[in-house]
Amino acid sequence: GVELAGAGPQTVLRKAPGRVYPLSGYHNYGMFDVPLVYTDGLAPGMTVAIRDDRRGGFYETFARVTWVDDGWVGIDTGLHSDYGAAERPVLVTAFPLVYGLEAEDVGLRDLTLDGNRAAQPEGIGACRGAAVYFLRSRRITISGVSEHSFRGEGLGFQMCSRLTIRDCACCGNEGNGFHPGAGSTAVLFDRCTGEGNGAAGFFFCVRATRITVRECRFTGNTACGVSIGTRDNHNLIERCRIEENRGPGVLFRATERPVETQTVRVTGCRITGNAHESGLGQIEIQGDARDLLLDHNRINGSPGREAAGISVAPTAEHVWVAGNSVHDCFPGVAGVAKRWDEGRPPLDCGLESARPQHMRHLEPQTIASAGAHGPQPTPYAP
Repeated sequence: GVELAGAGPQTVLRKAPGRVYPLSGYHNYGMFDVPLVYTDGLAPGMTVAIRDDRRGGFYETFARVTWVDDGWVGIDTGLHSDYGAAERPVLVTAFPLVYGLEAEDVGLRDLTLDGNRAAQPEGIGACRGAAVYFLRSRRITISGVSEHSFRGEGLGFQMCSRLTIRDCACCGNEGNGFHPGAGSTAVLFDRCTGEGNGAAGFFFCVRATRITVRECRFTGNTACGVSIGTRDNHNLIERCRIEENRGPGVLFRATERPVETQTVRVTGCRITGNAHESGLGQIEIQGDARDLLLDHNRINGSPGREAAGISVAPTAEHVWVAGNSVHDCFPGVAGVAKRWDEGRPPLDCGLESARPQHMRHLEPQTIASAGAHGPQPTPYAP
């Protein structure tokens, strides 16, 4: 029930310079304190991350300092991993500029966020943070947020549902621009921009499902424009501009059964000038992906580097193409793709396909009575 609202370019949140505090030796999982070589400048209430060179993801710890005492600091969250001296563990003053934990019915709008990347010796990992980051939250609306230069991801969320992100820009970040992850479901991205990021413009993480990406722009990113991977199913990408990325415009990552990417539609997009440094095509389909529909896209190659318009791995199945305009690519379609002339495959994808039962993995469920069916589920409407 909270809305954080600014005045657009006139309201700027800028991250202060970061600091790095090496751990003084091995420390173990679950502890609510951390041993440090020095603690100068740390104080209760500060937000920090603990990480090492070996593991990332959810092994990284994100917490607040609760006390400081003679080479040790207390934290309000138990360590998420063992940290050994050989892996160079550190505590860093890295954190999201806007953070929501188990939030509901929240709005964020009309803000400018400056990650001050040049002044951050260490960042925060994508699973634990981003410039804007939500965890285990639902019914969130984010609009008119312009973010840049974060030492990490631009806008990310994990284990969230029913989000609307509209008219937002994530540019010049060290990692991906946008990152829906860890089972997040029933999300709309509308008229957003991911430009000049150090990884992908838009990165579907594990089991990011029933998401619509509509009329967005992903340009000039170091990796690909849009990346789709493990269990990222039932998603819709429509009327987007995906241009001048160093890797493929749209990449279906090399996933294997039973966690392959399936049931995704890319339609009405302008996909041009990508893969000018890496990738087999403007759209590249790897691994065991299946049940993909690529229709009515305008696809143009990158001058100076020969690549396919659509590259399909021999292990992929049921890739339908229709109505695409392909120019300056060789070949237009490489690999096996099924063309269709009438109707279209019945793919159930995008936000509009989300039903309550599609979000059961995000919330505890009561035990159903045997044979009890209950009321029929209804579509989710944002």
